[in-house]
Amino acid sequence: MAVERGSAHADDLLRGNAVSSLSPADRSLTTTLVLGVLRWQLELDDRLKSYLARPGAKLDREVLISLRLGAFQLLYLDRVPAHAAIGESVELVKQAGHQFASRMVNAVLRKLAAAPRSSSFEDSSVQAHPAWLVDRWIAHYGREAACDLCRHGQTQPVISLRIEDPGAEAELVRSGIELAPGGLLSAARTVIAGDVTTTEAFHDGRVRIQDEGSQLIAELAACAAAQRNQAIENIVDACAAPGGKTLILAQRHEEAHLVACEASPQRFAQMRDRLAAHADQIECRLADASRLEENSAFDLALADVPCSGTGTLGRNPEIRHRLQPVDLPRHAERQRAILTAVTRALRPGSRAVYSTCSLEPEENEQVVAAVLAQSSGIRWITLETSIDALFEKGILTETGAEELRTCLTHQGALRLLPGALHTDGFFIALLEKAAP
Repeated sequence: MAVERGSAHADDLLRGNAVSSLSPADRSLTTTLVLGVLRWQLELDDRLKSYLARPGAKLDREVLISLRLGAFQLLYLDRVPAHAAIGESVELVKQAGHQFASRMVNAVLRKLAAAPRSSSFEDSSVQAHPAWLVDRWIAHYGREAACDLCRHGQTQPVISLRIEDPGAEAELVRSGIELAPGGLLSAARTVIAGDVTTTEAFHDGRVRIQDEGSQLIAELAACAAAQRNQAIENIVDACAAPGGKTLILAQRHEEAHLVACEASPQRFAQMRDRLAAHADQIECRLADASRLEENSAFDLALADVPCSGTGTLGRNPEIRHRLQPVDLPRHAERQRAILTAVTRALRPGSRAVYSTCSLEPEENEQVVAAVLAQSSGIRWITLETSIDALFEKGILTETGAEELRTCLTHQGALRLLPGALHTDGFFIALLEKAAP
């Protein structure tokens, strides 16, 4: 209901106290129901509409969500009996004060339960995404790749870990967490079974959940700066919350002073608490990155900018219900302002990494191209040498390095499509400010 009203994000609520206090089984079921309904909502609504006496009628929010919950369980869960899924949806409607509508919910779900499942997973996956977004992906990446993106958007993404303490991995295993090697980064681990968030190592910050693509962005930034063979004294993370990339930059450049900027007061407070143990190296600023002072003498900048998030629809399924085509130019304008400010704040001869978790060209290469066209002395640098360097240092796996090379664009940027490398979708570009 909160997500439907637009007052909260599913991921935040699913990590909140109300859900955390549930038993492991109920916590897992709650997560499956919420994310499952959000992923399949468009397809569920289309199916349900055909069983309504008045398909065009506007249903009360409580009634509609109860129908979606029941339909999702009937169509996509195997371990919930049909009578239980139908009965719970009927009870939800009654508890919400819609006694009359409960009979309609019962009738619709019974018809759905008795109907044959005609659609293939691929067809349903496409139907579960906005048509305008699918059309864009077909135009940019081709029909086959667009279908792959839709399929990935309907699956639960892998949970990747960054383990800061060498002894923490053994600790997790002793706690019953089953782990596997990551696909890109040598030190990354993928959770096969178990709840990491209940472990002491997670609560102590010795283990954190972080997509391998997200980790890769910070590793590339740190490596690109090191390749300059000059002292790295000042680093700015322009849009730093929640702080995972900032910690990687601090780890790779232990002698540097880091400035972590965040414009959202709520996200800033969360980031500040998370980075409090590193206050001697990391300075947290409640600041708009588009207003960074020119010539601030930063030796490295990371601009992982706010974006549409279309590369994370599997992890954040509600984005597809909120995003509209008109949002993309708005995001791009903000992104250009941040990247322009970041490049101006660099010391001559220094580098910046620009990244998004978007699949849309307007937010990616077009932003970089626009900033380069308006800024003299900034050039695009290929990430191929950084990939090679990370492999030589043992940070990238051999397979990971090989696969990343296939993801390089003709400008030398990286485009990671969701699922191709078992990561979310990302765009990563490296820029350099000319020396005087």
